[in-house]
Amino acid sequence: MMSQAFASAVSRTGVVLRWNRRSLSTARILRSVTRQRLATSTAFIKSCQSGNYIPASTFHLQQYVRQYANEKKVFERTKPHCNVGTIGHVDHGKTTLTAAITKVLADKQLAESKKYNEIDNAPEEKARGITINVAHVEYQTETRHYGHTDCPGHADYIKNMITGTAQMDGAILVVAATDGAMPQTREHMLLAKQIGIDHIVVFINKVDAADQEMVELVEMEIRELLTEMGYDGDKIPVVKGSALCALEDKNPEIGSEAILKLLEEVDNFIPTPVRELDKPFLLPVENVYSIPGRGTVVTGRLERGVVKKGMECEFVGYNKVLKSTVTGVEMFHQILEEAQAGDQLGALVRGVKRDDIKRGMVMCKPGSVKALDQLEAQVYILSKEEGGRTKPFMSFIQLQMFSRTWDCAVQVQIPDKEMVMPGEDTKLILRLIRPMVLEQGQRFTLRDGNLTLGTGVVTNVMPALTESQRSELTEGKKAREKKVAAKK
Repeated sequence: MMSQAFASAVSRTGVVLRWNRRSLSTARILRSVTRQRLATSTAFIKSCQSGNYIPASTFHLQQYVRQYANEKKVFERTKPHCNVGTIGHVDHGKTTLTAAITKVLADKQLAESKKYNEIDNAPEEKARGITINVAHVEYQTETRHYGHTDCPGHADYIKNMITGTAQMDGAILVVAATDGAMPQTREHMLLAKQIGIDHIVVFINKVDAADQEMVELVEMEIRELLTEMGYDGDKIPVVKGSALCALEDKNPEIGSEAILKLLEEVDNFIPTPVRELDKPFLLPVENVYSIPGRGTVVTGRLERGVVKKGMECEFVGYNKVLKSTVTGVEMFHQILEEAQAGDQLGALVRGVKRDDIKRGMVMCKPGSVKALDQLEAQVYILSKEEGGRTKPFMSFIQLQMFSRTWDCAVQVQIPDKEMVMPGEDTKLILRLIRPMVLEQGQRFTLRDGNLTLGTGVVTNVMPALTESQRSELTEGKKAREKKVAAKK
């Protein structure tokens, strides 16, 4: 007999079930039902754990899931939105600071507290104790709503760091007082400047583990390095504190008070960006997910325009153009009636599968952009002192090009001279191994192995490569020399 308590629980949840003598796992029973609401009924969960009940009708469960989806909170745009993030060397405390910010603001009802392991939540991240993928959290201050990106600091994951930094309006540079400036501190500063982040606030972390003289030396070193990278090192705000103390409610002066001081500096020093709301929408795809029963979700930062439910869209890149329709828009698990440029959003789309879409593609207004494989650009080649190459390079060098959320192998052509020296500003023609979305004025970074070679801006888009030109992209040096000799 079905217990009275269970019958009552079933009645409250509105789910129709039937008796079955087969033993089924709890996961099987709850697969298509949102657990958050069912968890409120202890009797329901306990009864399910016996493995005696399974859904009598998928239709009823789908109805239930839709009902829960409709109950999601609607995001209210009462404050200007700004995207910031933490950058800096591995193990200097970027993720700990992110967790500390959410905890301190949660005490003021301005955020939902996130623990360290909720931010670094991938199995490999937990095992190695480092950030690998970028992570996003949400919080508010008294004056702004923030989307915060926690970037990986390890040199092996610089590609993910570039993706994360490309989405920021400003950055928080985290430096450990125990170490000072380290290799990735310098590289992250350099990449942030190249990508176009003009406003940085510095947080000197772990001051509880260093003496005052060391902290002052680190501040001087960082200000000098910022000036060297093209920032105004004397005017950039520097806040000293301990993210761990803030998390553990110890020593408020360097703990929670330092976090609040940091956020005050971020509010005041990083200006509210002007968004391009009147242009056709464009969203570089950062991640793609499949939600059973709902469809495919793409995430990323909306670069320009506005996106609403019901709008037609197109996915462009990797030799594909896929048509779709936006069926829902959310930001940090809250429903958006209208997503605006700058929002870190998730868009539910219809008619495309998860495997059809890749990170690096763009979701855009149909017909508004094209994928290109040849462009002209003005590029600054870093000098040795700036972390670049020590030797010049010539035409046909193969590099890796990073822009928005994609990266692609490119072949370099030097139109006006034989070679380019480190420290030069030059015009280059870049040929991509596959067509990607590029527009005039778009910024990019060129890397050669583990070195950042230079940064540039697209000055002109060129006609598509012919078949013979495309075959030349994969030719070796000897094959090119044979062709030249044959023409003589």
